[in-house]
Amino acid sequence: MAKTYKALVAEALLQIREIFPWDLQELLAKQPDTLVVDIREANEFALCSIQQSILVPRGILESACEWGYSDTVPALVQARQQAVVLVCRSGNRSALAALTLQQLGYEQVYSLKTGIRGWNDYELPLMDQWGRAVDGEQADQWLNPPIIIQDAV
Repeated sequence: MAKTYKALVAEALLQIREIFPWDLQELLAKQPDTLVVDIREANEFALCSIQQSILVPRGILESACEWGYSDTVPALVQARQQAVVLVCRSGNRSALAALTLQQLGYEQVYSLKTGIRGWNDYELPLMDQWGRAVDGEQADQWLNPPIIIQDAV
């Protein structure tokens, strides 16, 4: 039987570790070599991201973790023994990605609970693609697009 996206995320959450935005802020202060990997799409990342995070879209995550691919991201390949925190908009895609990294042998993987939306809600700094500070209210508009609900047929 096919599973829903929500069910897949719920299953992943049982198998991974999550970290809240304020815990990530503390982790970055204690372990500056923590790798923050934003798995959103490039257009999402360009609008606002956590400073010093790297973009590895979910669609190339697996190949980015290995040598010998055009998508290889050396910092990610070399991070198997260091803390890696995965970030998406709300914490769902990053939960699935955290499970994937665990399966690939990464030892200290976390998903940012509440995602970048929670980071912004906690009023932590966001940067745009040029390294400029992003206003929290503007980021809130970008990070909370309207939900599309299909009418019952």
